[in-house]
Order: sequence, then C-alpha cells, then structure tokens
Amino acid sequence: MTMQPATQPEPASEIVIDVHGLTKSFGGRTVVRNLSMQVHRGLIYGFLGPNGSGKTTTLRMLCGLLTPDGGSGTCLGYDILTQSAEIKRHVGYMTQRFSLYADLSIRENLEFVARVYNLPDPRAAARDAIRRLGLENRADQLAGELSGGWKQRLALGACILPGPQLLLLDEPTAGVDPKARRDFWDEIHTLAHEGITVLVSTHYMDEAERCHEIAYIAYGDLLAQGTVDEVIADAHLATYTVTGPDLADLAERLKALPGVDMVAPFGTALHVSGRDAAALDASTRELREHGPQVWTPGDATLEDVFIDLMSRTKDNFA
Repeated sequence: MTMQPATQPEPASEIVIDVHGLTKSFGGRTVVRNLSMQVHRGLIYGFLGPNGSGKTTTLRMLCGLLTPDGGSGTCLGYDILTQSAEIKRHVGYMTQRFSLYADLSIRENLEFVARVYNLPDPRAAARDAIRRLGLENRADQLAGELSGGWKQRLALGACILPGPQLLLLDEPTAGVDPKARRDFWDEIHTLAHEGITVLVSTHYMDEAERCHEIAYIAYGDLLAQGTVDEVIADAHLATYTVTGPDLADLAERLKALPGVDMVAPFGTALHVSGRDAAALDASTRELREHGPQVWTPGDATLEDVFIDLMSRTKDNFA
C-alpha cells in the first residue's frame, strides 16, 4: 500500500514564515546561499535534498533556532534576527536523534517536559498526550526499551505537549517501519488540520508526496519549491519507461547519448529522461524502434526529478 498524496488545504491568508536571502556559512564554507521562501499557516512543508546539503541548517534558520549570517525575515510574526527567543517559545523541535530520558517511562518523560514548560497541570497534560498518540498500554514502559516507532511517537508527543504553533521535524521517520511511518504522517496531517505549521525533512518520496509543498535544497542552493505537481512540471523532464531484456547494458549505452539526462532503474524497468524532449527522442529513436526493449512514454515522477536535480549539483564540501 502506498501513502495517499496530500490534499491541499484551503488557501491560508496568514504567512507564518517569510524570509529573504538567508545565508549561512560554517568554517568558511557556505552551507545555505541566498534562500527565500514563504510558508502559510497549516501547511506541511517538506525539505528534500542530499545528505549534508543544508536542510537542517535551513530548517533551524527559518524558525529562529539558528541565526543567519545574511538575509532577513519573520517567523510567526517575529523577526528571525532579533526575536529568536520569542520564536523558540512557539516551536516544537524533533531532532534526528532521540533526545528524551531513556531511564524514565513514557509518562515520566512527558510529565517532565510539561514541568519544563510550566504547564499548569503536568500530569493531565501528559495523560492527554498519551491518549492522543495511542500510548496508553506503554505509558509506564521505559523510553530506552521502546522500538524506533514508539520512540518516534513519544518524541512527537513531547514536541506538541506545550502547544506549539510550528513543528520542526528533522528526518523524523528514519529507520522506522512502514506502518509506524503511516501512523506518524496521519497524526501530522491531523495537527496541520488543527492549524499547526509543519516543516519536515525527509528522504522518502512517498512522504514528500504527502506534503502540501516541498523544497529541494542541494549543497546550499534552493533549486525547486512548490507543490509536488508544480515541482515535477517545472523540471520539464520527458520520460520513457523501458522494459525488456539486457537493461543493464542498455543503461550504460544510454548514459553516453546526447539528450539523455537521467537513466535510473525502477524495479524491473528503466526510467530514461531528458530535459530536451526533441533531443531525447532523436538520440533514442533507433533503440526505441529497433531494440528488443519496449519503450513507453510516461510522466516523470518526483523521484525522477530528485535524481535529475542531484545529478546537476556539486557537493560544496567536495
């Protein structure tokens, strides 16, 4: 079973994040370069890109957790340069690494977080979070004994406990089984429906397709943003699906042809794409008409676009 694509919410008038020209460097290397974007309330906004390409740095700058070297903007109505403390009071941040106490139970962890945020009734707040996330049967289990999926659910519960307006989720489902990922994303959509804005980085294409909008960041540069359909359309990739014998040999031949910008195996087929449809058709005509394989014109997928963008970027740490 595949995840259902995101349904675009009703247009929101309130812009939660509005930033322009954000730049950040570490050790003399530019990690994010001249980034601008807007995010509306209640959107699930996904960040895709290679490892080390600036996704986490971007997420943290957008919500006041990291000060940019250049640029300006607002988050939740606060200036990201001068009012980061105010922003952080309204942000729930879920890191890649589980950061709660392994020797405390689920209930104890959540009650501790509630006390840190000075909630009026920590026990009631923890009880509500446990019920909402379906943790009742495990409430007294030590966090360190939980599987990856249950740890993820606990971490999300801790993030939403103080009632944030903005959630920052950094590859939250890495290493989690498909059922747990599906349950997690169902909850994220529920939170977005309630008006919480979610910024999430992911490497999973099915998860990206559940985001209302996505941005592709590669080694400091924002290369594409918009809805999934917009990003695919803007890539202008003409694509064929090729099936039949000797696909490995065919792939090597295709990589050397002009007009072929991407060749990637997909199960028992190849996806062959080019940014110039006429050049692609001209260079593959003989293979399409006389080869032993079957060539079927098709639409580019988000993964096709992802691979094509990766092939055109250069690691800024190389």
